[in-house]
Amino acid sequence: MIEVRDLRKSYDLRFGRQKITVDAVRGISFDVGPGEVLGFLGSNGAGKTTTLRMLTTLIKPDGGGATIAGADLVKEPNEVRRRIGYVSQGGSTWGDATAREELVMHARMYGISKAEAHRRAERALETFGLTEYADRRCKTYSGGQRRRVDIAMGMINDPQVLFLDEPTAGLDPAGRAEIREEVKRLRAEGMTVLITTHYLDEADALCDRIAIIDQGQIVANDSTESLKREIAGDVVTLNLNGSTPAAHKLLDEEPYVAKIEPLEEHGLRLYVESGSASITHILRTLDGAGIVPDSIEVHRPSLDDVFLAKAGRSLNVS
Repeated sequence: MIEVRDLRKSYDLRFGRQKITVDAVRGISFDVGPGEVLGFLGSNGAGKTTTLRMLTTLIKPDGGGATIAGADLVKEPNEVRRRIGYVSQGGSTWGDATAREELVMHARMYGISKAEAHRRAERALETFGLTEYADRRCKTYSGGQRRRVDIAMGMINDPQVLFLDEPTAGLDPAGRAEIREEVKRLRAEGMTVLITTHYLDEADALCDRIAIIDQGQIVANDSTESLKREIAGDVVTLNLNGSTPAAHKLLDEEPYVAKIEPLEEHGLRLYVESGSASITHILRTLDGAGIVPDSIEVHRPSLDDVFLAKAGRSLNVS
């Protein structure tokens, strides 16, 4: 349903007389199959939203191309628009309009007849659990309810592919849970979805496959379980207080430590073959230098560990 080949986008920024070219997206390629949910995982500024805006025809790529639901992105942008739904990160509901009014207007913008627009709006209200609030102004809705209206508008034209840009950003836990359930329902119904997110747990729970994007390039693209299996053994996390550099130097020399990375909050992450077997050695080594960790944990590799291994740093977003 989505075929992307060598897609590129740069921006020229001016600082006084100086011009700097920023490569926002640097030649990415990927596919999304029918009924698949692909998660674009990356930090802010990694290139997620720029990619999505190109694929939804909002900005033109500088190079490369894509085919979306059989339509050529560069040669047939109008046809691409007819075949996709798009939910922007900022949302598009107007506070003084009702959900019913928003849905009817959105359908009419696609050239759908008035009678059909009302029929589709009624169906969307029921499908997304909005019937109870249908004739209240959107500014009275909770964040989760308003985001459901956004997704309903993105689906009003019966798209073949749905693009969701950070659908749960800024929502409270209850609102995030609501939207995740909606995405799971769409996934169960066979909708092809490309979703950008910087929430690790969200990507893990919702997506069939993850594409990790960093500095405008895809550095990994596989199922979450396959990506986790690439990191052999266990992960040991140490929380330290003021002794991180010394502990890092000591443990980096130990033969049972395959890789060691500093954590942002006074700690270390160690990749070892066996966590249970390594803990005794780790504690003995630190004790010999008079270092006592605040805590030590062992776990199987997580998506955060994958991101750290692929991008060279932790995403560090909960």
